[in-house]
Amino acid sequence: MIKQPARYPDLADPQARPRYAGISTFFRTEPTQDLAAVDIGIIGVPFDGGVTNRTGARHGPRAVREQSSLLRRYNAATGIRPFELARVRDLGDCWIEQPFELTGALAEIEAFLRVVVAAGVVPLSVGGDHSISWPILRAVAAAGPVGLIHIDAHCDTGDDYLGSRFHHGAPFRRAVEEGLIDPKRTIQIGIRGTTNDPDMWGFSRDSGMRVLDMEEFHDQGWAFAVREARRVVGEGKVYLTYDIDSLDPSQAPGTGTPEAGGLSALEAMRLLRGLRGVDFVGADLVEVAPPFDPGTLTAFNGASLLFEMLCLLAEARSVRG
Repeated sequence: MIKQPARYPDLADPQARPRYAGISTFFRTEPTQDLAAVDIGIIGVPFDGGVTNRTGARHGPRAVREQSSLLRRYNAATGIRPFELARVRDLGDCWIEQPFELTGALAEIEAFLRVVVAAGVVPLSVGGDHSISWPILRAVAAAGPVGLIHIDAHCDTGDDYLGSRFHHGAPFRRAVEEGLIDPKRTIQIGIRGTTNDPDMWGFSRDSGMRVLDMEEFHDQGWAFAVREARRVVGEGKVYLTYDIDSLDPSQAPGTGTPEAGGLSALEAMRLLRGLRGVDFVGADLVEVAPPFDPGTLTAFNGASLLFEMLCLLAEARSVRG
């Protein structure tokens, strides 16, 4: 270390240094490719080949990394100290070698995540568009189906669109078909917006998923949503996926498919904090699109929610021992 702290010994820890200093990594954690030294790996997935309209989420991991430097080591609301509970490292990016070939690109993501999961590392991924959740689930749920807590403006259980079944509006239909998630242990929270098909999300309800739309969320409140989520997923392994467009566009304008009337950042944080005790085995945050993000507001709120998700993963892992 060239720069040695002379007056403040705590600054030997890069996470304690001034937040404007240092090379950007997720939460200023140590970057590494050595999976033997990692308990929770934060992974950028800069891929938006599955979007159906506005591209830009490929730049999401870099923007969220940058804004995550504003977060500190201790969660004052919950008391969780994730970096003391687990060895958290930035595993770099799962960059795509052939991004113009959709199914091959998704296979690259799956292969990357399989290596991570096989090493016993809990993955926390940052997209990228929501199509990345399907190949991630192929790795995380390789041994059997998991429950799913899905916070989003859209159910993402569509089917063929303009010749593809693997876009960002269909990952959880594909995951059900492959037995990666148990639809009866799946809840989708915050669903809203216009559609061209009155039965756009019929697959979710027909397969047994609990769809808690935004109107019900608003009427019943975040605490009700927490109780419902815990009831639906019950015991057993659960994957958490968070689409930033679940937030109202006033708080997350930088996303590809905004929908009016969404969650506030505070509601989203309280919702996540209420999920302590769920056996989370992986998570992702997706759809931050910096080209549409004035003032980096979306990336900052995304980083803030990512920290809450990290806290949940770290505590769940410590309970598993």
